[in-house]
Amino acid sequence: MLEKVRVIFTIPELRRKIGLTIFLLAVFRIGSQIPLPMIDQLKLQELFAQQGNGGVSDLLQQVSVFSASALNQITIFGLGIMPYISASIIFQLLGTVWKPLEELQKEGETGRKKINEYTRYATVALCIVQSYFYLATMAGVGEDGNSIVNQAFWTSSDPANIDKSLYWGWAIVAVAIMTCGTVFLMWLGEQIDEFGIGNGISLLIMAGILAQMPGALLELLYNAKPELTNFATGEIGIEHIVVLAVVFVAVITGVVFIMQGQRKIPMQSAKHVRGRRVYGGTRQFLPLRINQAGVMPIIFASSLLLFPQFVFQFAGRYTNWAIFNNLADVFARGQSFLYVACYIALIYFFCYFWTAITFNPKDVSENLKNFGSFIPGYRPGRRTEEYLEKVMVRITYVGAGFLALVAIIPTIVSAELGVSPQVASFYGGTGLLIAVSVAFDLVQKIDSHLVMRNYKGLIEG
Repeated sequence: MLEKVRVIFTIPELRRKIGLTIFLLAVFRIGSQIPLPMIDQLKLQELFAQQGNGGVSDLLQQVSVFSASALNQITIFGLGIMPYISASIIFQLLGTVWKPLEELQKEGETGRKKINEYTRYATVALCIVQSYFYLATMAGVGEDGNSIVNQAFWTSSDPANIDKSLYWGWAIVAVAIMTCGTVFLMWLGEQIDEFGIGNGISLLIMAGILAQMPGALLELLYNAKPELTNFATGEIGIEHIVVLAVVFVAVITGVVFIMQGQRKIPMQSAKHVRGRRVYGGTRQFLPLRINQAGVMPIIFASSLLLFPQFVFQFAGRYTNWAIFNNLADVFARGQSFLYVACYIALIYFFCYFWTAITFNPKDVSENLKNFGSFIPGYRPGRRTEEYLEKVMVRITYVGAGFLALVAIIPTIVSAELGVSPQVASFYGGTGLLIAVSVAFDLVQKIDSHLVMRNYKGLIEG
């Protein structure tokens, strides 16, 4: 492995790409620590500590995982790339139901550039809206008081006597800074795509996830005891560390196996006779990914399940009805069987939903027919389409089951081994899936450069 790493840095072009990528990721991490002007970070931490787990805290933590954001710190990169991801998903969904956009997608490179332009405009609009409502919720923009904005900024400590023009001036500047921060991150991702190596947006997300790992590891070691303990006491001892290490390796192995798993459909091309030569007639395979939906089902399911708890807590706080508080406890993350059942059901639903959007058996069948290929035993056209749809339904069931298992592993680890949710989150869920999939994509990009220069790939023996 050390020899392969040495070979990587002996290739000038690859060395420049990796160096630029690391530099841009460092810029992203530095900007993620710069707070917005006049935000009192100590008061902000006190605010989150008072709220505890659940509600807004869980929502912000969950969104921060897959958006490379720092919503609990209110920094210049506080929104991360969440608006860009949202805009991309919106246009991807619109492309399946809106005819003009669907035709634009079929125009090739020209259509793709036009859609990217629309996505950027939508990103700016979403940044303005999301940053305003985020600051309105967390910092009190548009209200008479603001507990987390440095009081030295105001002309009066009395909320009723705060200068409104000064107040809204700060709000406009803060929204503009957060919008520019997201646009800058979008530009960083595009620079990595063009001049670096790997998918820029995905690498930004993975960098945000991996940045939380040292803190989680230090927390685990700080609370651990260098001796054997009783599992029932909830203390973390040597046996807990060993079990956690084994579970981590097992989960990573399973994620790699399923993420790279494929169902190969046998396919044969028709023979063509040209002069005295016969072309075609070769047997090939049509690979269908077992996990066609990727991490999107977990993202949608976990985000959607946060809203019932937040709504019931809000209703219970203002009505003082016990039924709302009980429902909020039922929908607390990992605290009830109903929550886990709803979580699994939503993962299955979004798996089939997202697969139906990203994989169209009719288009695949038509492409096979146009290129003179067919699946043995099935006539080109509708029969092939029905067969592909049936196969995709079956393998999606397996992929959804795997995603559901990975999604609930952090809950099981946290409950059974007594570790904090921050540590348990690295044993499954969205963050782990994103990190593994992005790492594999990065390795494949590096392998393409090595193979092109007659070197062995990183995963080759």
